[in-house]
Amino acid sequence: MSGELTKARQKLTGINASLKMGKYLAAAQALNDAIVIMLSAQLMKSEREEFTQMLDSTVYALNNHKELRKFYPLLLHYAPGGEKKLLEEIYEMRKVLQEDVNENAQKDLDALENRKREGLARGQQHLDEQQFDEARQVFDKLTGEFPGDAELKADIADRYYKSGLNQDAVGHLSQAINESPESIHLYNRIGMVLRKMQDYESAENYFRRALGICQTDEYLFFNLGRLYYDWQKWGKMAEAAKLAIAINPNFVEAKKLLAFAQKKLG
Repeated sequence: MSGELTKARQKLTGINASLKMGKYLAAAQALNDAIVIMLSAQLMKSEREEFTQMLDSTVYALNNHKELRKFYPLLLHYAPGGEKKLLEEIYEMRKVLQEDVNENAQKDLDALENRKREGLARGQQHLDEQQFDEARQVFDKLTGEFPGDAELKADIADRYYKSGLNQDAVGHLSQAINESPESIHLYNRIGMVLRKMQDYESAENYFRRALGICQTDEYLFFNLGRLYYDWQKWGKMAEAAKLAIAINPNFVEAKKLLAFAQKKLG
């Protein structure tokens, strides 16, 4: 138990540092944990006196911390032997502080989303005005601010694609796939862009990679069939259309694709 008591001491002595850094929830949690350890231990008289003094000092520090009072105005009460009552008060403090943490976290998330929207809007305006270099600068800066955000890169890729900047779209989709290799829709998107660029082999590779992850998406097979239509590979086109129809027998466009392929095959 001596190791646990050492841990409790460390938690109590670290509370002032947490208060100085504005980590009020961490301070309350540390006090809570120290009391739990204390209550579960068989303390000698000297150890109990030590912890009583430490708890008293800690409660005094919390009650007299002006910034903490702004978030939690209620005072804690402690007297020797009143550890369980103090735990109840700390529980209420932690609930209030956790709510504040959650609220601030949501505000931070909202602020980040606003920055994304503003950056996307600026980049889109440049695209609309055919200021492509300026658009690239805005989008590159945005992806630099949000590394690892595959959906952001996919969004930017769609904007490039709609503006006819297919190579830029492929570049961003490739990065997005590297960051989120299980996202089937990214393979589908890059396959469609590469098909438009008439890079049929690369497009086929991405569609096949997507189908390696999921064999139950009829639209993947349909888009693969569309690729074979452009590529004039009628046998493969018919095969892809049949697989789409096998998944969804009511897939009208896939039936049209199959009929066209069969006509070409004679």
